[in-house]
Amino acid sequence: ITGITTARKLLDQGFEVTVFDRHRYAAMETSFANGGQLSASNAEVWNTWGTVFKGLKWMMQRDAPLSVNPTPSWHKISWMLEFLGNIPNYKANTIKTADMAIRARGHLLDMGAKAGVDFGHSECGILHFYKTQKDLDHARKVTGLLAQGGLERTELTPEEVVAKEPTLRGNFTGGFWTPSDSTGDIHKFTVGLAADVSRAGGKLHLGHEVSGVETLDDGVAITAGNERHTFDGVVVCAGVGSRWFAKEFGDRVNVYPVKGYSITVNLTDEASQAGAPTTSLLDDKAKIVTSRLDATRFRVAGTAEFNGVNRDIRADRVAPLTHWVEALFPEVSTESVVPWAGLRPMMPNMMPRVGRGRHSRVFYNTGHGHLGWTLSGITADMIAHVVADVRTSEKGGSAPTIGGLRTT
Repeated sequence: ITGITTARKLLDQGFEVTVFDRHRYAAMETSFANGGQLSASNAEVWNTWGTVFKGLKWMMQRDAPLSVNPTPSWHKISWMLEFLGNIPNYKANTIKTADMAIRARGHLLDMGAKAGVDFGHSECGILHFYKTQKDLDHARKVTGLLAQGGLERTELTPEEVVAKEPTLRGNFTGGFWTPSDSTGDIHKFTVGLAADVSRAGGKLHLGHEVSGVETLDDGVAITAGNERHTFDGVVVCAGVGSRWFAKEFGDRVNVYPVKGYSITVNLTDEASQAGAPTTSLLDDKAKIVTSRLDATRFRVAGTAEFNGVNRDIRADRVAPLTHWVEALFPEVSTESVVPWAGLRPMMPNMMPRVGRGRHSRVFYNTGHGHLGWTLSGITADMIAHVVADVRTSEKGGSAPTIGGLRTT
């Protein structure tokens, strides 16, 4: 998603754009089957001592929401030390992320509308629900931070939670409702926008894995397959691969692959279609999110697994998602469930890396973690302006600002 949205925004700035992707089609990795939420209400960063203590408690529990492979590696250790070092920035980064997520909405929807992409966008709102008073109290504190970022959401009583989504079963302490959040199919959007990039003159080198990169005095060289290409500049939007590319360019982008799982429940009968929620949900305790992608598909996603570059789909990690559906939506048949796993590119401070590299022609738009779909519209616009600023400054003009947002 970040690569294709960046390509679209660079085309809007008048650049000639070439996209390299090792897959034959767009959006075949982390942008293939995520939770579907465009969720400013999920902007809270994870850098808290509570997250650390939960991770330690869950370390030996194979089906826990957060799983950490105890086998040490320098990458994992360095990332976690930086994660701990960013705990003091928890409040500021949560506020910044909420602000970016709100700004991102218009950019993403505008790109989709101009491209004529039907990605099942639903302005259904997102309902957070809580089963304990402790979790609800924490949510109230988070709501205060989100409000500082410009997000409005309403607290609900247990009765109002059920009224908001009548198919939901369980005992709840309360909830929060964010009507401005929405959902959509990230894969359909990215594929449709990629076609629009191609129509607009962008070159899509799909199925071309980049095997080498180098900086030149006035640009960069990219080797894909047996061909060497030269360009005026490059934007790295390579997900968990961004760390390697950054190293080759002389930069440090400490992205770690945090695996997430999803299931797509095929609603093959009328009872399942009626029993599945139409509102998008977030169960903060279980760390599970849902989206109703269309009449016959219900997406359920969650969990975080620190296990290196490992794309294996583990049955013990998928099972909690299926059991969650069966417990909270008993009318939904789980006979037809399609599991998936993707690697979230996550920075230790939970903030995307958007801006220039050490070389004047190298740029980054990566490290979006669990909010790549949500933030992709604004970070693509930000980096396109940064690249345009370099072009302007090299021609002797004055560089414009970037909508008040500070890049890193």
